[in-house]
Amino acid sequence: MGFWHSMSWKTEGIRVTSPVQWRQYDGLVSVLWEAESQAGASGYYLADDPRIMFFFNDVSSNVRISNEDDNFAKNSRPMARAVYVPAGVPLWTGSQKTHSFSHLNLHLHRDRVLRYLTPSVGTSAAQTALRRPVELQDVAAIDALAKLLADEIKSPSRHAVYAESLIGGIVAGLLDIPSESEERVSGRLTQGQMNKLLAHVDDLGDYRMSVADMAAVVGLSESWFANVFKQTTGYTPLQWQLGKRVERSKQLLRESGLPVASIAAQLGFSDQAHLTKVFRQIVGETPAAWRRMQQLRRP
Repeated sequence: MGFWHSMSWKTEGIRVTSPVQWRQYDGLVSVLWEAESQAGASGYYLADDPRIMFFFNDVSSNVRISNEDDNFAKNSRPMARAVYVPAGVPLWTGSQKTHSFSHLNLHLHRDRVLRYLTPSVGTSAAQTALRRPVELQDVAAIDALAKLLADEIKSPSRHAVYAESLIGGIVAGLLDIPSESEERVSGRLTQGQMNKLLAHVDDLGDYRMSVADMAAVVGLSESWFANVFKQTTGYTPLQWQLGKRVERSKQLLRESGLPVASIAAQLGFSDQAHLTKVFRQIVGETPAAWRRMQQLRRP
C-alpha cells in the first residue's frame, strides 16, 4: 500500500474546476480530475511509472499530443479517449480551443501490473505489453469499468479489492497484449516491416524522414514504432537513418568525383564539418581519408 507515483509535469492555461479526488491501492494510484483548458493551453508530463489516462468525454477535436518537444504542429496527433503511456515516455499536449474535460489517471507500479498479467499471459508477453504505448478512441470495452471506478473514487463503498479489480479490467482491456505468434518476435518489427521501410527509404533517396513518417510506412503509432525499432535494430530511428546517409555518402565518395562539401550538402548535412564528424564516428576515419583508401585499393 506504500506505492506513490513519481511524475514531473508542467501546465499552462489549465485550471482545476473541482477538488481532485484520489485513492491509493496496492501498487496503484487512481486520480479523478475535472478541469477547464483554455485555447492555446499546454502541458508536459513525464512519469517514472506506467500510467493510463481515460477521458470521460471526447477531446480529440480540442487536444493534440506529441512525444517530441519540437515542431508540435507537425508531430502532434489528436488525443484519444484512452491512452496508455509506458514509464519514461514524455508527453506534450496542446489545446486548440477552450473546453472542459473530466478524466481518470491511473498510475501503475510496474511489478504490480506484471503480477496481475503474468499468470494469464506469461512474463514475456506481460513485459512486452508494458513497453507498448496504446491510444484508443473506441473505449466501449472499458468505458463501464472506468465509470464504476470513478464512482468508487468519489464515494468509496466497498473493499479495496473491488476498485483494484476494476483497474485490472481496464489494464487488460487497454494494454496491447501480444498474441503467441506476435510474442515470437518479442516486440520487434517483422522482417516484412523492415523491408517495407528500407524500400521506402531507398525510393526517397536523400530525403530525410521524420520518426512519424517512418512509423506511418509500417502502420504503427510514432511512440510505439520508436520503441520497437530500437529493440529491433539497436538504434533509434534517427540514428539508423543517419547511418543510412553515411552509407550513401560512402557510395558517392567511391563512385563520384564530387567534393566532400558537395556530398554533405546533397545529403542534408549542415556542412562538410558535420558530415566529417558523423562519418568519423561511424566509419572510424574522415571521408577524405576513406576515399583515398578506396582509390588505392582499386586495381
